Amino acid sequence: MADQLIIFDTTLRDGEQSPGASMTRDEKLRIARQLERLKVDVIEAGFAASSNGDFEAVRAIAQAVKNSTVCSLARANDRDISRAAEALQGGARTRIHIFLATSALHMEKKLRMTPEQVYEQARLSVRFARNLAGDIEFSPEDGYRSDPDFLCRVLEAVITEGATTINVPDTVGYAIPELYGEFIANLRRRIPNSDKAVWSVHCHNDLGMAVANSLAGVKIGGARQVECTINGLGERAGNTSLEEIVMAVKTRKDYFGLDVGVDTAQIVPASRLVSQTTGFVVQPNKAVVGANAFAHASGIHQDGVLKARDTYEIMRAEDVGWSANKIVLGKLSGRNAFKQRLNELGIELESEAEVNQAFARFKELADRKSDIFDEDILALVMEGAAETEDEHYRLLALSQHSKTGQRPHAQVAFSAGDTTFEVESAGNGPVDASLRAIESKVQSGAEMLLYSVNAITSGSTESQGEVTVRLQRGGRVVNGVGADPDIVVASAKAYLSALNKLHSKTERVAAQG
Repeated sequence: MADQLIIFDTTLRDGEQSPGASMTRDEKLRIARQLERLKVDVIEAGFAASSNGDFEAVRAIAQAVKNSTVCSLARANDRDISRAAEALQGGARTRIHIFLATSALHMEKKLRMTPEQVYEQARLSVRFARNLAGDIEFSPEDGYRSDPDFLCRVLEAVITEGATTINVPDTVGYAIPELYGEFIANLRRRIPNSDKAVWSVHCHNDLGMAVANSLAGVKIGGARQVECTINGLGERAGNTSLEEIVMAVKTRKDYFGLDVGVDTAQIVPASRLVSQTTGFVVQPNKAVVGANAFAHASGIHQDGVLKARDTYEIMRAEDVGWSANKIVLGKLSGRNAFKQRLNELGIELESEAEVNQAFARFKELADRKSDIFDEDILALVMEGAAETEDEHYRLLALSQHSKTGQRPHAQVAFSAGDTTFEVESAGNGPVDASLRAIESKVQSGAEMLLYSVNAITSGSTESQGEVTVRLQRGGRVVNGVGADPDIVVASAKAYLSALNKLHSKTERVAAQG
C-alpha cells in the first residue's frame, strides 16, 4: 500500500501575503469552497488574530467547509492561540498552526529572545493550544537556517506537549533539494519521538527550487505533508506550487510511491479562480495550469502527438481540468442554464438576488459578445462581488477619442459615494487619458506599480480583456481588476477597483511562515 501525502493549501494565508493579493471574506470563502472541491486535505484559512477581517474569514470557512481540515495560523502566545480556537469553534475538522522563529538570526534580530526563552515559549504555547484543540501543528520559522541541535531540542519538546504535525519551513528559499531532504531526515533520526508526529515541508521559491525542495523533503526526508499554494502564489518569488507537487507525485508514482487525494480535474478551475480573484495572472508557460502547458507548436511534436499522445505528453490535459469544449452559454441561454453553470463552476452565491444580479450582467455581456466562456462567467461574478464590497467609486460611463496624429482624449463619469463626477483629460493613449481623468478628481496620490492586460479567453478578438492595476500609497499595496470587451473600460474599472481598496479601512497584518 502506498503512503498518503497530505496536501496542505495555504493560498488563503501565505499566498495572500503577495503584495496586493489580500482578499475579502467572501473572496476567501469562494476559494475555500473550490479547495474543498479540489479535495485538499488541509485549508489554511488565514491568521485569525491578525485582523477582524481575517477572523471573520476563518470563522466563515470553518463553518462552511466539511470535508477538509480548516486551519488558522497563530503566533506562539495565548492571545493568538485563543483567537484561532475561537474562529475555528464549531468547525467539522480544525487545526491550530503555531509558529515561532528558531534561527539565531531571527531570535536575536527579530524576537530579541534567548534560545532558552524561545524553547520555553514554544513548549508552553503548544501545551496551551492542546487544551483547546486536538490537531496542533508547530512550525519553527526559518527552521532550515536553525542550529540542528537546538531545533531537535525544541521539536522534541513540542511533540511531547502534543504537536501532531511538525513543519520545517525554508522561510527564505535558501535550501538546496538534496541538502534540505537530508536535513529533515536527520531531524527525524535524531529526535526520539519523531514518529509521534506527521512531518511537513513548507518551501519558498526565491531560488526557483520550492517544488524540488519540497519533493526532496518528501522522498529523502520522509515528510508526508506538503504546504503549497495554487499557482505558487506567495510573497517575494512565491511558494511551492500545489499543481506541480500533485501532478509530479501522481505522474511519477513509480518513484515516489505515494497517493494523493486531490481531484486533479479541479486544478485548472482553482487556478482560474485564484488568478481572477487576486489579479495575479498565470504565465503562459507555467507548468500544468499555464495556457501553453499542453500546446505543441513544433511540427515534429505535433506529428508525434497526433500519432500517439504519450510521445510528448506525460499528462492528459483533461485530467487537470483543461477542456476542449469551453463554450458554455450564449445570448439565448436562460436563467436556469446560467445558474446550473454557476454550480458546475463551484460558484455559490448567497441569495437569489445575487443570482439575479449576476444573470443581468451575463445578459448584458451576451448582447456584446456572442460566446460566453467559463472565464467570462468567473470575471462577471468577481466584478459583482467587488461592487458589493467597499464600493466607494463606481464607473458610470466612459467615452474616448483617439486618432492618428492627434492626442487622445477621454471623458469619464463615475460616482464617489453619493456624488457623481464627470471629468475629462488628454493622455498619451486612451487608457492614459481615462485614468488621468479619474485621478484629476480623486487625487489619490497613489503610485502605479503595475498595469497589465490579459485576454480572459484566447482565440478571438471578441475576448474580454482583463486588466490588473497595482497601486501603492503609504506603504500599502493593492490590486484592482477589471474586465470588459473594451480594454479602455476594463482599465477604468480596474483603476477604480484599486482605489476602492485604498479607500477601504480594512487593515491586514502580514504573518511570517
